[in-house]
Amino acid sequence: MTLENSPSKTDVDVVVVGAGIAGMYAVHRFRGDGLSVQGFESASDVGGTWFHNRYPGARCDVESVDYSYSFSDELQQEWDWSERYATQPEILAYLNHVADRFDLRRSFTFNTRVSAAHFDEDTGVWTVTTDSGTITSKYCVFATGALSVANYPAIPGREEFAGRVLHTAQWPHEGVDFTGLRVGVIGTGSSGIQLVPEVARQAESVTVFQRTPNYSIPAANRPLSDEERREQKATYDERRRKSRLSGGGSPFVPHEKNTLEVDEAERERVYEHYWNLGGVLFSKAFPDQLRNEDANQLAKEFAERKIRSVIEDPAVADDLIPTDHPIGTKRIVTDSGYFQTYNSDHVKLVNLRRTPIQRITADGVEIAGPDGPELHELDVLIFATGFDAVTGALGAMDIRGRDGRDLAGAWADGVSSYLGLMVAGFPNMFLVNGPGSPGVLANMVLTSEDHVDWISDTIAHLDSAGLRSIEPVEQAQQGWMAECARLADQTLFTKADSWYVGANIPGKPRVFMMYPGGFGNYRAATKEITDAGYEGFALR
Repeated sequence: MTLENSPSKTDVDVVVVGAGIAGMYAVHRFRGDGLSVQGFESASDVGGTWFHNRYPGARCDVESVDYSYSFSDELQQEWDWSERYATQPEILAYLNHVADRFDLRRSFTFNTRVSAAHFDEDTGVWTVTTDSGTITSKYCVFATGALSVANYPAIPGREEFAGRVLHTAQWPHEGVDFTGLRVGVIGTGSSGIQLVPEVARQAESVTVFQRTPNYSIPAANRPLSDEERREQKATYDERRRKSRLSGGGSPFVPHEKNTLEVDEAERERVYEHYWNLGGVLFSKAFPDQLRNEDANQLAKEFAERKIRSVIEDPAVADDLIPTDHPIGTKRIVTDSGYFQTYNSDHVKLVNLRRTPIQRITADGVEIAGPDGPELHELDVLIFATGFDAVTGALGAMDIRGRDGRDLAGAWADGVSSYLGLMVAGFPNMFLVNGPGSPGVLANMVLTSEDHVDWISDTIAHLDSAGLRSIEPVEQAQQGWMAECARLADQTLFTKADSWYVGANIPGKPRVFMMYPGGFGNYRAATKEITDAGYEGFALR
């Protein structure tokens, strides 16, 4: 059905869902374009991921100077980061500063959850339903975050536990005192690895229930000096330029040669350099490290030697070192003394591959021990079990496009989008860091800015050309996801059962959900498509 040429009146031009990093910038950019904007946020304030994830030890694995907005040079010059890798409180303070400085809160309604968004094909209008009413708009922008819906594993008896139950993604704002308590932690992904050393400093005992070990590398964190901050502020333009050309949205690039093109001494020197840079940057040691199994094996062996060097018990080290995936195919965790924590007598590791959890009881966690059930008695049980990543928040809403097509149904056999920005059959609906984008494989502040700028420019193009709608052509969308899969197959990513493919969510279709070709290549591909007159899109 073709839309009428005359525009239908709406309450606002754009509805933005989410007040995290992406949603905040979206409101700022759209307002600057002269559009009327209404944002909705289920939390009580801005911050998104950094509002909710307040667990002890929460810290970004991208350097502070890079994990920050680039849209305002004044903002860049006035804000001082205290550490190389910022903690959650400092990041949230920064986002609150941004919200204050640009008066963003007046465009958001907080403590309000969006439950549905329906497109009317006759009028070209989106009707967005919240728990406080409805609103109509020309455009819907979902800035709901890749890591925003907490995942609780289906363990029998969880509701029976008589102690306190916590989730790292829903941490109490008042904090938690673990002094004298017996604490259990389920999960050893990023949240668990950052949390455990902090809890161990207070608790009487800590029992970590690990199903899958993960690679973790020290953050090499340190306070920033005044001289370093002055240098950063003086070179922001060049740093951002390099970041946008890079694979991961930071200025770091791999060694100029492949792993096996250098001798052992040179290889060790390069590994040591990137190890000392900290965390995820080790994946950039050599350009073939995530493409060649032999190259990856050498990186694994280096990491394993490093890990074993700080763990006193070789048997514990055996349990903590991954054997089921190449290094870097799950996001390498950035930690502060995680492995050393297991040298403490009051910290115990339970290998769930050998002794799986049978159930949770009123008193603790019962595992299948070698001689029968064993109960680990606990006062506090913490789920550090991650998220329904990338699509979880979108799947929780009733989103309907042309002919009543619902998004959950469209993704029933696997997520699909064009450029991670739009979905066929859903006109004028935009995603920020959606499936098929670089998303969580890159610096999400810069990728968010990139997406919002594209959306803003596209809306301006539609308005100036007298057009009413834009949406992807199904064939182009399928081609884009096939390209993402082709690129993934050229890497080692597909050899890991990671949340990148939804492996942590039972029943979720296995699709590699990101564009793995690098941020710079993604930006070039998007520009080429846009410059070709929005190739692969239907504009009406």
